[in-house]
Amino acid sequence: MGVVKAVCTSSIKGIQKTEQDAIELKSDWGIEGDAHGGPWHRQVSLLSYEQIEAFKARGADVGHGSFGENIIVEGFDLKSLPIGTRFACGDVVLELTQVGKQCHAHCAIYHQVGDCIMPREGVFCKVIEGGTIAPGDTIEIAR
Repeated sequence: MGVVKAVCTSSIKGIQKTEQDAIELKSDWGIEGDAHGGPWHRQVSLLSYEQIEAFKARGADVGHGSFGENIIVEGFDLKSLPIGTRFACGDVVLELTQVGKQCHAHCAIYHQVGDCIMPREGVFCKVIEGGTIAPGDTIEIAR
């Protein structure tokens, strides 16, 4: 079982996201008000809290949302999970659709932070069942 450490959104793709008190997810869309919402496979991004903390330990000054991630989760090695893994968080069900991503050009995040762990550590999901997620919520792998 894991814990949601932060939830973040932005209205523009490719920039750092802003931490929110909670997010509302819609089935087959993503997060209301987030630039990545839409009927495609990368509706929501997750990043491991442990990986962010390891990056910070190398001297980086980053906060929640710095890598463009929507949900920061503690307790899972996200990049090691297989495609199709489902996460349950309250009423919300997410399905893992992609591990990592190709970054063709250094994004705004890379230029601001000096590196971006999202292409190698982040995972992407589609929303199967909608609902609300907030920091402190438990999240588990649904079998």
